[in-house]
Amino acid sequence: MTLRPRTDLETHTVDNQPPERGDVDLWRTDLPLREGVAREGGAIPPVAAFGAAAGTATRRAEGREANRFPPELHVFDRGGRRIDEVGFHPSYHALLSFGIASGYPAVAWEGEPGGHVAHAAMVYLMTEVEPGVCCPMTMTYAAVPVVPDPWRARLLTRAYDPASRPAPDKAGATVGMAMTEKQGGSDVRANTTRADRTADGWRLTGHKWFCSAPMSDAFLTLAQTPEGLSCFLVPRWTPDGERNAIHLMRLKDKLGNRANASAEIEYHRAFAELLGAPGDGVRTILAMVHHTRLDTAMAPAGLMRAALAEALWWCSHRLAFQRRLIDQPLMQSVLADLALETEAALALGLRVARAFDEDDRAFARIGVALAKFLNNRRCPAVVVEAMECLGGIGYVEDGPLPLLYREAPLNAIWEGSGNVICLDVLRTLARDEAARAALHDALAAARGLDPLYDHGLDAFVDHWSGDVHESEARWLVERLATLLAAATLLRAGVEAVAGPYVATRVAGLGGRLTGALPAGVDRAALIERALPC
Repeated sequence: MTLRPRTDLETHTVDNQPPERGDVDLWRTDLPLREGVAREGGAIPPVAAFGAAAGTATRRAEGREANRFPPELHVFDRGGRRIDEVGFHPSYHALLSFGIASGYPAVAWEGEPGGHVAHAAMVYLMTEVEPGVCCPMTMTYAAVPVVPDPWRARLLTRAYDPASRPAPDKAGATVGMAMTEKQGGSDVRANTTRADRTADGWRLTGHKWFCSAPMSDAFLTLAQTPEGLSCFLVPRWTPDGERNAIHLMRLKDKLGNRANASAEIEYHRAFAELLGAPGDGVRTILAMVHHTRLDTAMAPAGLMRAALAEALWWCSHRLAFQRRLIDQPLMQSVLADLALETEAALALGLRVARAFDEDDRAFARIGVALAKFLNNRRCPAVVVEAMECLGGIGYVEDGPLPLLYREAPLNAIWEGSGNVICLDVLRTLARDEAARAALHDALAAARGLDPLYDHGLDAFVDHWSGDVHESEARWLVERLATLLAAATLLRAGVEAVAGPYVATRVAGLGGRLTGALPAGVDRAALIERALPC
């Protein structure tokens, strides 16, 4: 029997408080997601099953516990022997086991049509529940095209095995990444970690300022060889079954992403396997980075959706001044604008994911950079406005919005900060004729569907017809990404969304802040599409 909480207290009666959401089918209650996955050819059954299971009250409670009890570093055992391990709360392991068993890292590589779109949808859904556990699963997904067999097979088993033992003895494996060093940051060619060739392989010596998911079974890393910067796979255990010389120096005390461990590490002649040719490290690891960028474009859409859903639930059940908040015109403007931003981010991310499925490398390269930049620039503002919809209780750790707020800046920083992405877009447009043509075709395909879009695209082409100075790269990328999102929505054919997006984001009608919508926008239609029920 379930005991209901007391509402008749000694000093007052508890009323005008929304009920607990309970189990939520995150697939069934998200119309834009269902439409988007179908439109982009995604594999629907695994996503539908994942969304139904991910949104249960149990899963959401596990996410909160994984954040309340962050990972702990254990450098030595009780006898003083070095173990270099990280301990996690059981909820972290439960969520990771659920995600891997559901196919988060594997579904894109199993040969079924629409696998990358399905994977992108799972990123979006898992981010709504607990973003930190996404990191090791994302890197495992992205490592598949880079690592050799038998590692590739281990990553695709759909089995999570947290045991600390050699990978050949485990049911499944995960892969992390360790590239960044103190003196270089994004400039990985400044890395000083060196790799020495020995009779039994390679040995690495050096430090890494950020190592993501340090309990992974192996790490992709960069080190200098006589031929130049090279890419290596560093297992946690050596081939003879000994702990590899990877020293965990400390865990990062991060603003958010608390369930996930990020570490500073040192290699002390650690055993490593060379991937690709010596001196070709950047090109080799970019295959992984290309796929992690897809996830960092989708995750902010998931964060926005989670924040929007909380705001909509609250406003649907909360009365103020004798009316439900959701029925008040000014609140409707805010909620409709949040819904507009969230749906655009989702649509753009899924469109890019389809290019991965179609092996459309030209569009995928430029598209994923644009989606990552735009979605992450918008995410913090959406989360903040959703928090304000709840008032003071939105700022309190009893609910999920503080977690989402701390997470909101993260994906803009990981896998290429905003400036790095903008410079990458400039290089791609200057050097990659196929990518440039693919983007042109994607933008041109929406011509004739909205005169405001046509005018905006013409104005963009006229203004940016010549060389672009590096100092203007953010302006260029913002406009390109916004036009691409608009084109995606226009071709999706949902006028209630596409028209207002073009009017406000492309044509600049209305104000620049959330909720400053012009009079002609159908706020009720936007809210109706976004309602999580």
